[in-house]
Amino acid sequence: MPRIAVLPGDGIGVEITRAAVRVLETAAKRFGFELELHEALFGGAAYDKTGKAFPQETVELVEASDAVLLGAIGGPKWDHLPATERLEIAGLLRLRGMAGAYANLRPVAAYPSLAGASTLKPEVVRGIDILVVRELTGGVYFGKPRFREPHATGLRAVDTVEYSTGEIERVVDLAFRLARNRRKKVTSVDKANVLETSRLWRETAASVAAKYPDVAFENMLVDNCAMQLVRRPSQFDVLVTENMFGDILSDEAAMLTGSIGMLPSASIGGTVDIYEPIHGSAPDIAGKNIANPVGTILSAALMLRHTFGLDDPAREIERAVERVLESGYRTADISAEGSTVVGTDEMGELICREVTA
Repeated sequence: MPRIAVLPGDGIGVEITRAAVRVLETAAKRFGFELELHEALFGGAAYDKTGKAFPQETVELVEASDAVLLGAIGGPKWDHLPATERLEIAGLLRLRGMAGAYANLRPVAAYPSLAGASTLKPEVVRGIDILVVRELTGGVYFGKPRFREPHATGLRAVDTVEYSTGEIERVVDLAFRLARNRRKKVTSVDKANVLETSRLWRETAASVAAKYPDVAFENMLVDNCAMQLVRRPSQFDVLVTENMFGDILSDEAAMLTGSIGMLPSASIGGTVDIYEPIHGSAPDIAGKNIANPVGTILSAALMLRHTFGLDDPAREIERAVERVLESGYRTADISAEGSTVVGTDEMGELICREVTA
């Protein structure tokens, strides 16, 4: 039986994971499969209760699970924590490192019914279908040494960026395999005109590309890519890049859809797969039943597809989301004139009804 660790985390994480779990349970009932769901503390909520962002009980649950459904963590309440105890480092990065999930998949698709919700012109975003493949366990977020020290001008801070050929090969190879089932184009993003790690990235990507003659391949500097995403996003199919660039570009790409609350993500390739929306914990709206749960619900659909091979229920959840949006229902972040604004719980229930139907 599929075993899922549910880690709501902080802020709106509690509300959006609750909605996603209801949709998962509805899909399981309709399609006749079973799920074993176990909830645990993670992030700030865990720190407040145990003094650790990733307590041992949660570690053991994750190790015994096939996948993790994660809400969001963090907030100003915990910004005072020292670097080694910060929720992002002691919690999120440790979870990703322990799971060994080296590739983060972030699909960016424009719903026709939300064409007017984007800050870009409808004709620019119409029809976009991009998959951002982000390397997840290397780069500046994991490089060492990492420290501060006294300096003549006050303090000096050092972060280290490092990549090996093997780390680059495995994520670029995954991008090409995924592209074969899409529109057969890969864009590798780097900063090879400045960074040595990017020059190694570009050389390695070219070597991998040679094994896939049926897939079109191009290199693009990260600053140009950032510009092209808002200039002509429809040119992209699969974007593959290193950790920090992928973090930034995927958040930029999220706004093409009208709201960061719409986008799911999957972190795969290790012993445990991790699924989460790409947004943060939004503590300013937590508990108000106004957060958009769609990114988390679509993350649950990705989990059914990629970890458990349940493509039919995954597709039905995605279609249910589309039908609800086409019917004019919106959460506040994507509302428009003439739409019906609903809360987090209500949006989840509407999607459940469509899955059942």
